[in-house]
Amino acid sequence: MSNRICLLLSLIISIFFLSCSPAYVKFLDDYKFDRSLHVPDYGKLDYWAAHPDKWNPSDSVPLPLRPSFLKDSTVDVFFLHPTTFGSKKDTGWNADINDSVVNAKTDYTTILYQASAFNEGRIFAPRYRQANIRAYFSMDTVNALRAFDTAYVDIKTAFQYYLDHFNQGRPIIIASHSQGTTHAERLLKEFFENKPLKSQLVAAYIIGMVIPKNYFDNLKPCRDSAQTGCFVGWRSFQEGYEPDFVKKETGNSYVVNPLLWVVNEDYASSAMNRGAVLLKFNKVLPQFADAQIHDGVLWLHKPHFPGSFLYRSKNYHIGDINLFYVNIRDNMRTRVNAFRKH
Repeated sequence: MSNRICLLLSLIISIFFLSCSPAYVKFLDDYKFDRSLHVPDYGKLDYWAAHPDKWNPSDSVPLPLRPSFLKDSTVDVFFLHPTTFGSKKDTGWNADINDSVVNAKTDYTTILYQASAFNEGRIFAPRYRQANIRAYFSMDTVNALRAFDTAYVDIKTAFQYYLDHFNQGRPIIIASHSQGTTHAERLLKEFFENKPLKSQLVAAYIIGMVIPKNYFDNLKPCRDSAQTGCFVGWRSFQEGYEPDFVKKETGNSYVVNPLLWVVNEDYASSAMNRGAVLLKFNKVLPQFADAQIHDGVLWLHKPHFPGSFLYRSKNYHIGDINLFYVNIRDNMRTRVNAFRKH
């Protein structure tokens, strides 16, 4: 069985794309792209959800963090967004690259709430013909794999275009969540592992998916807060909850604790959490969640917030980045500084 099939089977998990208020609908007029194009043209800014040459939601900074915000145009972040294609009315294996609803949903959910965590660097986030969320659960593995391959072709093309036209030797951070991480792992293996480009890798924040311990040959998880040329990743669940798909993995996934930035099972209290950012983007919630690694995942006590008693899920996948928003920002800065010293 190929590595890609093994990876797909390990990724059949209960996840849902990042969602929020349908307020993005008012932005649909901004997404009238060239309907004759069935593949993205990365020479056009329309096919970048985030790009330094246009304003986009990833440029947003939560109000309490603005006084300390400092843009570093010498560092690039290549961000791969999670699935925003998979509602009941979304048919087909892959999203239409010109689907205005999907693109608006992408920009005003994941690009705003997740990519913005990395916006002290220059963010490049390509639109891509993402696989339908149902591809993760389908028994039709042939077409499911084709759907993921189609999405990855776009990402690979976008990354090569970025390297050829925009990078100019800058340090690179790879950042992703969920389906984005499915593709980011493949991108790291193809472009960075055992390749000269690894010398430009500050770190990879590949979050929200299993990272099989035998997937990479020599790319390793970060073992402290300042190590570079490595990766971090985690999947968030309520303490004591271990889904069946996690049990079947028998611990075969790398995890880095986003409060301690280590791979051991030391407990990190919520006092170490410098701030979460939830649906109220301009409100930062310090000491919001604790964290401890357990058997291939990250466990935390149920966070308390207004209305939290209504939140019954023990799977915190949707908040993998948001629960640790400020710690991620701070850690990115730490690793960039360490990279420069080296």
